[in-house]
Amino acid sequence: MNLDADRVAELAARPLNELTRRDVALALLTVPSADALASLPGIRRGLLAAGNPLSAVFWSSAEAVLHKIDDSAATVGDVRTWLEATGTEPNGIIGLHVWDEQSERSQLAAEMHTRLVSHLEERLAEGETDPDLLAAADPAACRAYIALQERWMTSALPDGRVPMDVLLDEKDEEFLAEWDAADAEALAAIQDLLDRVGDRPRPAGDLQAASARLREYVARPGWPGRLLVECGGMRADELPADDAELWLRLAAGVVSPQGSDDWAGPGEGPSGGLDGELDETDSAVAAICAIEHFDWLAVITALAVGGPGTSASAADLAEYVRDYDPDEGEPGEDGDAGDGGDYDLGDLDEDEDFDELTMEGLFLPVTSLWQVLGAIDDEDCLTPLGWWGLPEAMRRVWAHSGDAPG
Repeated sequence: MNLDADRVAELAARPLNELTRRDVALALLTVPSADALASLPGIRRGLLAAGNPLSAVFWSSAEAVLHKIDDSAATVGDVRTWLEATGTEPNGIIGLHVWDEQSERSQLAAEMHTRLVSHLEERLAEGETDPDLLAAADPAACRAYIALQERWMTSALPDGRVPMDVLLDEKDEEFLAEWDAADAEALAAIQDLLDRVGDRPRPAGDLQAASARLREYVARPGWPGRLLVECGGMRADELPADDAELWLRLAAGVVSPQGSDDWAGPGEGPSGGLDGELDETDSAVAAICAIEHFDWLAVITALAVGGPGTSASAADLAEYVRDYDPDEGEPGEDGDAGDGGDYDLGDLDEDEDFDELTMEGLFLPVTSLWQVLGAIDDEDCLTPLGWWGLPEAMRRVWAHSGDAPG
């Protein structure tokens, strides 16, 4: 299928003499690359006749990228860079905002993208942008093009909206909605799991001893108190009096760190950390936050089913994640998945390239804190306290609940 200049004008909904490089580029990408290459001379003649010749640099760049596509040598980045060099295609990433593909944009994102394209067309018409320099990857021109977009994205529109702010707010809302849905799905799965596992008695003596240690740790600076505070979001004077509530809140914080911005122990600076300690705390919290629903569910399933004595080192936890299939029942077992098969939890694990060493690294601060909590022992094995408490803490996190412990 060959394109001609009139077809490009039809696709862009503009007359020939107003077509932009972006219009032509987008039209060329609607047909197979071989057809686009064959169409180039005719499109160029049509635009020349209409008094809109564009530039030799553009036609050369178009031919080069189409040949690259035809040879299966072009990357998505190559095509994206070529489009952006037209001078009216927004960069894929502007500040903290990433544009979705056109078919996936929300109504708001589509509106803002169209507005930005119009702004870039105005700047191009005023001579503020030189697409030939962009095509040549001139550093100064590329920086200026990005700065032009950033200024527009961070400036108020006539209706008072700031594009960057409203787009990021929308993304935040989408993320929170997706996270809530994942929480609900995982909560249903863990509830089904614990129903199958049955009663897990609360070891009162172990809980009392562990809670006494935890109160001491939180009351003094350094490790592990600093990390417990950062995860649990509680200072020493805010700890609940009830031992079970204390333990579960801190254990839940290991799964979903709450933070405590204003905490600073004796001898610590304004940031709350000793030399280098804050960095270690931040790194540990960042690692914990990188663990996803699927990973936690895999781990808690293995521990709840295995019971006290189950191996729970960071390496063991990574193996549980690697081997977990929610549609096949508990890790290491064959047969019916039970009611858990009703949940499409496999959707929570979309990464097909599992990196076991990286996963082990993410769980290292978790197992360190679990030892502090008394959930696992010095041999990295699950304790009766951990068997009772870790599933309860996990259920609390996914329920967004402050309910009394089970």
